[in-house]
Amino acid sequence: MDQRPRKLPVVLTPDEIARFFVALRVEYYLPAALMYGSGLRLMEAVRLRVKDIDFDYCCIRVWNGKGGKHRTVTLAPELKTDLRAQVTKVDSYLRIDVKKPEFQGVWMPHTLRHKYQTASKSLDWQYLFPSARLSIDPESGLTRRHHIDETGVQKAVRVAAREADIKKSVTPHTLRHSFATHLLGSGADIRTVQDQLGHTDVKTTQIYTHVLQMGGNAVQSPFSRLSQAT
Repeated sequence: MDQRPRKLPVVLTPDEIARFFVALRVEYYLPAALMYGSGLRLMEAVRLRVKDIDFDYCCIRVWNGKGGKHRTVTLAPELKTDLRAQVTKVDSYLRIDVKKPEFQGVWMPHTLRHKYQTASKSLDWQYLFPSARLSIDPESGLTRRHHIDETGVQKAVRVAAREADIKKSVTPHTLRHSFATHLLGSGADIRTVQDQLGHTDVKTTQIYTHVLQMGGNAVQSPFSRLSQAT
């Protein structure tokens, strides 16, 4: 068994998060906002379907996450207006696509494409963050509209961090790390955070408690006592 200590995650401060989102390109704002606001992994965010957003109960349903697990995560109410506008954008794409004879609908999971044969052209099943152009599905050779390329999100995150003058190695997963750490820091129970992240073992989630316990969050430096003694 590998007993190597787990590397502490890179976590942004709330101030760094605010600066990051100011610097981020607008077309990548929502995917990044869901990674930080809901703790989604990069591929979970880009693979979201319209139906996965529950506006009434302010939550997101993640299907087949890491390890094939399903889970329900929180949705920041502040994002609802932008998400509704995104759904309208998806609908406008779909209205154009269905008029094209070559369009065969969005990719569907194998077991569902036969059970729901018309769902591939329904709004509910379209990707929430669709590509700007149609493409050929390499699996079937059919014309579809895929989700945005995850590499575009990765590049946009790196650029935004640099422009925000954040002196840390920032990746999309940093936003998920920050979600977990900030959630714990606000008083959330570790089991709740575990469920939100979709971790099988709570020990995986506990790494974020170590981040909070570093430095002044847990131990007072003896240097600080110098000023108190004078």
